[in-house]
This record gives sequence, structure tokens and C-alpha cells, in this order.
Amino acid sequence: MATSTTERTTADDEATTEEPVVHILWINCGLSCDGDSVALTAATQPSIEEIALSALPGLPKIAVHWPLIDFECGPTSGADDFIEWFHKADRDELDPFVLVLEGSIPNEQINGEGYFTGFGYDPDSGDSVFDCQPMTMNGWIDRLAPKALVVLAVGTCATYGGIHAMAGNPTGAMGVPDYLGWDWRSKAGIPIVCVPGCPIQGDNLSETILYLLYQATGQAPMIPLDEALRPTWLFGATVHEGCDRAGYYEQGDFAEEYGSPKCIVKLGCWGPVVKCNVPKRGWINGVGGCPNVGGICIACTMPGFPDKFMPFMDEPPGARVSTAASGLYGSVIRSLRTITMKTVDAEPKWRKKGTKLTTGYQRPW
Repeated sequence: MATSTTERTTADDEATTEEPVVHILWINCGLSCDGDSVALTAATQPSIEEIALSALPGLPKIAVHWPLIDFECGPTSGADDFIEWFHKADRDELDPFVLVLEGSIPNEQINGEGYFTGFGYDPDSGDSVFDCQPMTMNGWIDRLAPKALVVLAVGTCATYGGIHAMAGNPTGAMGVPDYLGWDWRSKAGIPIVCVPGCPIQGDNLSETILYLLYQATGQAPMIPLDEALRPTWLFGATVHEGCDRAGYYEQGDFAEEYGSPKCIVKLGCWGPVVKCNVPKRGWINGVGGCPNVGGICIACTMPGFPDKFMPFMDEPPGARVSTAASGLYGSVIRSLRTITMKTVDAEPKWRKKGTKLTTGYQRPW
């Protein structure tokens, strides 16, 4: 049966008005344990499946190029040539795309004749795929960051360097803002977005990705970030401010050993000064989280982690003064509350049997 001109024209119009795709290019070849990728699989608010399938209202069509889920794809073979998507972005064939970086950035300028990281290959380094040299994390950042809609650093390793950037490390590791510059802006004028955590809290990451996708489609304003480039609505309060144990601190009532429900500052918790929402949000489905299950906060969302917060398990220096002051203040508060409790933990005197009404009610007749 012949196809009419009108039908062909309609089909052509539909092809030319095909919904644009926002690509998410995820590079996890930095120095890390892939724990942030694993943590994202447990996110529920929203889930990564809801994002990848554009299952939420207003989301554009999404294409997620993430090593953790492209299990059928090899670097140069398989169901899809996975690494080719990154080369397409380098050739300006993908627009727009979000560049996600996981793992700290080694200083490849001090690697001698070798390399610290590798993710795919450098097509300019040989005549064939098998002759090419690996493309380093630094090389991908240099090529793709200037072309990305936004650069998203996930996990403390990528945001601030993390464990691999400790004093004495042999790689000169650093975070994405250290590598690109803290004042760096994408071609869309968006700063580097940092979502720290060791590992990251999955919902914090999925919610940030969701916000950036809405921003990419003009449905959200510029993402609000603090001085450390963290989303302010996620990292605007301290662990202490959202902790169920904070009331014990105020009363100067501190745990002396693990397993106690009291404040665990004296056991080494850095919660009063650490910006993190885990006590409020929980870890998975609102359940868990370091202080919630009796573990101390070791400040893994902070730029100075881990060097400025060691040794772990020791009472933080500032806490010695504050807990002493809280102990004195708290003892007075506890005494006053004990007196008050004796009066309010009993029923009013008029609630009794008898021939007289003693509630104070005055009859109108």
C-alpha cells in the first residue's frame, strides 16, 4: 500500500521534533572504591531507575552512561561501544551532557613514565585501539569539563580528595575543585557541584542529579551551593542539629561507652561541627545513619577530612571545653527539670471522688 505525501510529511515532522536527550556521562576511574556508585543503587528519593527512565514529572529524556549498569558493554566491544559516548562528547556530538566524576584526581604530572588512572583509550596515541594508550582521569576532565552543562563531583574523594589525598600520599591526589579551580564555571555558568560523603548518602546524590536535570530544562533556578560547593539544602545544618542525641548534649549527659543512647561526643563524635544531614535523613529508606545507630561522626563530608579530624575515636579538642561547660550547665538544668517533673508528672488535685466540685467551676444558677 502506497504511503501518502501527508503521512510522509507527518513522519518527517515527528523525526525532526524528536525529544532532545540529556546525557549523563559518569567517569569512575578516579582514585576510589566505587562506593559512591554502589550507594546510589540504594537511593529511593528518587531512585536511579526513576531518573534513568524519566519516570518523574517534567524530566527530559535521559541517557545514563554509567559503568555500573552498562554490564553488557565493553570498552571497545559488546552490545554497545561504551567508551564511544565519551569520545562523542569530546567531538561535540553530545549536547547537553552532565559530567559526573567519582574518585579523587591524581597529579599525572608526577607519574613518571606511567599513569595513575585509566578510563578507555586515547585515540590520538596510536594507529589502532590496541596500540593506544589509556586516557587518564585528568585527560578526560581537560577534554570534557569545558563542554559539559555541569560538572558533578560525587563522594568525598572527588569533591575534596578524601582518603587518597591524606598527608604522605604518593599520587598528589586532590578533588575536582582543586584541579579545575574553586571559581570554575561550566559553559552554562554553573559552578562545580560537590556532593560529599564516604560513601555518599544515596538520596543526597539522586536528589542533586534530579535538581540539575530540572535546572537543565529551565524548571529550577541556579542550584544553591555553600562555600564548599555543597547543595545548601542538604548540607546547611550540622550533624548535631539533626541528631536524636543532641538533647543529651544540652543536659551535659555524655556516653562513656558504646551502646549508650546518650551523646557520644566524648567518644570522638565530630557532629557539632560537621555539615551533614544523615541523622535527619537516615541511610536507606530513612533508616540508619552513623549517630542514629551509635556510631561517631568522623566528618567525612568536610573538606579537611580525614587529616584534620584524626585520630578518630578520641574526644575532639574543642569538645573538651564545650562538654565541660555543658556538664556544669547541664547539671543545673537537670536539677531544675527534676523539680518541675515532680509537679507535672502527677494529676491535678481535683481529680477525685467526693460530694463537692473542686475544679473551680462556678454554676450559673
